[in-house]
Amino acid sequence: MDALRGFSELALGSRLKRLSDFVMKEVQCTYDYFNIEFDPYLFPIIKIIDNKNGVTNVEIKTALKLSQPAISQAVNKLIAKELLHLESDTIDKRKKILTLSDKGKHLVAQMKPLWAVIDNVIKEYTTHSSNSLTEHLNKLEDKLQHKSLSKTIINMAKMEVNNDFEIINYDERYAPNFYDLNIEWLKTYFYIEAFDDEVLSKPEHYIINKGGYIFFAKRDDLILGTVALMPTHDPLVYELTKMAVLSNQRGQKIGQRLMQHCIDFAHVNGFKALMLYSNTILENAIYIYKKYGFIELELEKDSPYERSNIKMELTL
Repeated sequence: MDALRGFSELALGSRLKRLSDFVMKEVQCTYDYFNIEFDPYLFPIIKIIDNKNGVTNVEIKTALKLSQPAISQAVNKLIAKELLHLESDTIDKRKKILTLSDKGKHLVAQMKPLWAVIDNVIKEYTTHSSNSLTEHLNKLEDKLQHKSLSKTIINMAKMEVNNDFEIINYDERYAPNFYDLNIEWLKTYFYIEAFDDEVLSKPEHYIINKGGYIFFAKRDDLILGTVALMPTHDPLVYELTKMAVLSNQRGQKIGQRLMQHCIDFAHVNGFKALMLYSNTILENAIYIYKKYGFIELELEKDSPYERSNIKMELTL
C-alpha cells in the first residue's frame, strides 16, 4: 500500500515532490541514452536564457518565480560546464548579461528535438479527466508504474528519426499496395467481407471515379501505409476509411500522419465533416480518433460493415 496516497490531500506536497524527483530521474535516463550530458534540474534556466537570447539574474527570477539562491546555484553550474557566458551590459557595466556559449548553443540544439518529444509524452501521460488533483495524481502514478516514461520517450524519439516519409496522392501503380495493405490489416484484426474485397480490388471504380481520394505514405520506393476518403450521400461529408499501415512499420505514427493529412485536406477543400466506422476492440485507434476531435454518433442499423459497432464524426 502507498502510504502517501492514504494520507489523501495532507500529503499533496510530498507527493508532488516525489513525482518531480521521479520524472527528473526518468528524463535523466533519456539524456543518458542519447549521450547528452545535461542535468534536467537545470532545464528552466538554460531554456529561459535561450528564449530571451541574453538575460540577467533578476529577469530569470521574474520569469521563473524561483528563489535567487536557486537561480545563482544553477547559473554557476552552467558556467562551470562552459555552457554560458557572463558579460557586462554595453550600457550599464554593473549589469551582467547571461548568454549561451557556442558549446551551450550546440547542446541546446541537440536537446530541442528531445524536448519536443518529452513535451508530447508528458501530455499523453497527463491527459485524463479527474474530479480532484489527488485523483489525477493517482491516475498519473498508475500510468507511470505500468508504462515506463523513459522508455516511451526514447522510443518516440527514435521514431522521429525515422519519420522521413511523404504523403502522396493516388496513382494506379500503387493499387496493388492499397489492396495488400488493407487485406493484411483485415486478416490481422477481423476478417474480409465481400464488400471489402470488391472495393479494395477496384479502388478507382468505387472511390476515385466517384469523387473520393486515396493517399499513400511513401518512403523512398516503399509504400508504408494508405487511407481513403469516400464520398457519402452528403457532398460535404466524407468517410475516412481504408486506413492501413505495413505491419513492420507500425508504431511510427504513420497512421496519425495520414489522418492529419486527411483532416487538413478536408479543411482546404471546404468539407463539412469526416465520419468513420470502427470497432471498440481497437482501443488505441478509438483513443486517437477522440484525440483528434471525433465524437461518437448513433450507429445506423444498416451499417455497411458487419464488424463495425461504433460510428464517429469530426465536424470541421
